[in-house]
Amino acid sequence: MEERSVALTQNNDCAEFRLDGKAAVITGAGSGIGRAIALKFAHHGSVVRIVDVDENQAEATACEIRKVGGTASVHRCDVIQQAEVVSAFQRIATQGRIDILVNNAGISHIGNVETTSEVDFDRVMRVNVKGYYNCIHAAIGHMKSNGGVILNMASIAGSAGLAERFAYSTSKGAVIAMTYSVARDYVPYKIRCNCISPARVHTPFVDDYLRKNYPGREHEMYANLAKTQPVGRMGEPDEVASLALFLCSDAASFITGVDYPIDGGFINLHG
Repeated sequence: MEERSVALTQNNDCAEFRLDGKAAVITGAGSGIGRAIALKFAHHGSVVRIVDVDENQAEATACEIRKVGGTASVHRCDVIQQAEVVSAFQRIATQGRIDILVNNAGISHIGNVETTSEVDFDRVMRVNVKGYYNCIHAAIGHMKSNGGVILNMASIAGSAGLAERFAYSTSKGAVIAMTYSVARDYVPYKIRCNCISPARVHTPFVDDYLRKNYPGREHEMYANLAKTQPVGRMGEPDEVASLALFLCSDAASFITGVDYPIDGGFINLHG
């Protein structure tokens, strides 16, 4: 009897994180963290709508989902172009409700305030801040009648001082503030809004950065970067996706207006 009770509890726990009957729009899901979130959500029952500027990568993610019996569609658009975003979300809405929005599409930049050009600063802010605004602006009206969840991908760079990350840190700090504002304004409509702040995560961006800047020394430099997290390694996209799944599931229905670090102890244990 005791073993059966434990098994039932485990099954119920698993059911808490299901997204059956829900549709999630995930931006930048063609690779990296966005791809991991799309696959995780689909595995847990969500219909996935991929919004990405790279249609080929987005379609590759959608194909992976379909191969295992999931449902996914691709909607190409550049998140910095509001007209494109509004049009994409209107098309998505004709396919059904929008229950979840994951703002993930973003870019990085290396440099301090002196070495960051106006062009680079504007580009980072357009993608990482205006892009998120455009998607929330396009999605929120579709959520107001039935409620929903908005999850923004921020970064520990938005709340901790990281060297040579001036534009990126500025943009992610704005994302955190945006999250708080949306959470407060739309809680009466049963719309929750949270954000996740990862530390270094092993994505294709990291590998490309090391190949470009440290040819022949990739393994050495990767190890050096990994050591900056107290746990001694970088995070994995699937680990971020698991936190995203929790925050977008009904198990987190009492959570809104929160920034969640997932950083291997970087903020509280570093140094």
